[in-house]
Amino acid sequence: MSEPPQEFYSEERWQNWVDRIKDEEIDPEDEDSARLLLNLQDDAAIAVAKIVSAYDDETLDQETALEEIADIREIVLSEVDFEDEEKLMLIDGVQTSLVCVFYAAEEFIANGPAEEASVEEYIRAAADAEAEEDLDAALGYVAQAGTRIIDGDELDISIAEEVEYGLVTEWVNGLDSLQSAMSDPEVVEEDEAE
Repeated sequence: MSEPPQEFYSEERWQNWVDRIKDEEIDPEDEDSARLLLNLQDDAAIAVAKIVSAYDDETLDQETALEEIADIREIVLSEVDFEDEEKLMLIDGVQTSLVCVFYAAEEFIANGPAEEASVEEYIRAAADAEAEEDLDAALGYVAQAGTRIIDGDELDISIAEEVEYGLVTEWVNGLDSLQSAMSDPEVVEEDEAE
């Protein structure tokens, strides 16, 4: 079941996930809740992976691909209107994780894969930059790691346990979704999370 090429992701799709989270009892320690949040994140990452792949296959030109990424980013990173503070924080976590997915995709489409270092080296550089409170540089490094993942390099998720918890670990979580999406860009059906 392939979507028409114009529609990689929609506001309605994001809103459906958000509504599900709003309606359900969410406990991040609970496996079903954790899976729902991960599916929300993976679903957006899959849409990004499809755009990058379409660009790679030359079915989308650079400008259109970048516009599509910008559209998804705008949908996913817009403010969510929740009464529930805890759920708001969980959605915020998903949004934070996805930030680097968008940047990595844009970087890849604009400049191709980063060549200077390995995925792991970029992530370590990002962690060092974060430790020095240079978050722009940290995001830049993680995005470069992401371009390598898009290009087929492997992310060893255990590196997230080695760096101090913070934005970089959230972003690496996003890269993990991106890696899954690149290797298996199957759409997460909303009812599969039941």
